[in-house]
Amino acid sequence: MNWSPLSERIRPRTFDDLAGQEHLTGKKGIIRGAVESGRLFSMILYGPPGTGKTTLGELIRAGLSSKYHFEFFSASLQGTADLKKHFLHGERLKAIGQQLVLFVDEIHRLNKSQQDVFLPVTEKGIIILIGATTENPSFEVNPALLSRCRLVILKQLGKDDIVGLMKRALEVDEILKVSGVAISEEVLEVIAQSCGGDARIALNLLDTLVESSVALDRNRLDLALMNELSIMPSGRYTKKGEEHYDTISAFIKSMRGSDPDAALYYMMRMIEGGEDPKFIARRMVIFASEDIGLSDPMALVIATSAFAAVDCIGLPECVLNLSEAAIYLSVATKSNAVNEAMIAARERVKDTPNLAVPLKLRNAATKMMKGLGYGKNYNYPHESGGFSREYYLPEGLEREIYYRPGKSGKERYVAERLKTIWEGLKEYREE
Repeated sequence: MNWSPLSERIRPRTFDDLAGQEHLTGKKGIIRGAVESGRLFSMILYGPPGTGKTTLGELIRAGLSSKYHFEFFSASLQGTADLKKHFLHGERLKAIGQQLVLFVDEIHRLNKSQQDVFLPVTEKGIIILIGATTENPSFEVNPALLSRCRLVILKQLGKDDIVGLMKRALEVDEILKVSGVAISEEVLEVIAQSCGGDARIALNLLDTLVESSVALDRNRLDLALMNELSIMPSGRYTKKGEEHYDTISAFIKSMRGSDPDAALYYMMRMIEGGEDPKFIARRMVIFASEDIGLSDPMALVIATSAFAAVDCIGLPECVLNLSEAAIYLSVATKSNAVNEAMIAARERVKDTPNLAVPLKLRNAATKMMKGLGYGKNYNYPHESGGFSREYYLPEGLEREIYYRPGKSGKERYVAERLKTIWEGLKEYREE
């Protein structure tokens, strides 16, 4: 009996066998061309899980000429001391006219100092570095190291790629063939749709389903049996990594674009992926002021109430509160006037951090302060109809306006109110 997982049993042995990466391993692919011409270069392989990064490393090793020596390093299991051993071996190889190719799996797990040790050895040609990562190299790989390597992007596998891989497995894997289990096309479609483009998840799920069918003495695997077994992939969303940032970005942009259905979809992807509901609620509180503001002041009330509900109730019931808030924020009128006003005021403060506060606005807490003019000529707004027709900004900034209300929702009434207030300030302000 072969206890290896299916993804290992049918790992591609040639460039032609690797699915979904024709731009790298096809007849005109850059990786295939580099290996076959004997002109390998340092590179960072970047792509989602299960797209073939490790397999590509194995194919490179299999295709190298005798002048290269391939070694494997796991950033999650080994440390700097192990790296230095590889580098010493690389120096010995270079002395006899050979070159070390070092494949570093999960290179994003190395910290900045550990990544720095690659700089001199790649610069001098002691090693050819092949780093593999599922995380965005722009964030996780030192810019100096990234500049010495070529960024090679592996594409996410599509549904047809995944289905093709599973059909190939059913044709070539002896264990699947001798099981005698017939698998319906619908099962393959569901697996391919649900695995998040991860070939490893799809193949190993297929293997598990076949094993379970054999254990139940069932010779046909259809959707009914699949549902009975309750074995389904959970997708590839994680609370860390690029998928985390991409999904929350899609959630925010869907609400900003007033699409409640898309907002709910991305929110549920995060929830089902194990995301902390407080993280989602916090982002909605920010969104309520950043993208809605005074166009609909109730948005902030709804968002903060949702956050309080999450804090009080927790999962799974708080998903109802999050859903209500996401729908409300999506359909609410939008305005970024509050955000723009905040940015404008902040930039002015950076430019003029020490302008004197007008004397009339200062707090006259002592007799001496009163003698210096603190609070003098201050007009108490409640004695003049609720507002005072004068300016409050420091001298030199009187004419500036930071908050300019939009024309949608309740901000129309805010604009009318400000127009009334500004009528007596035309000598100071410019609309």
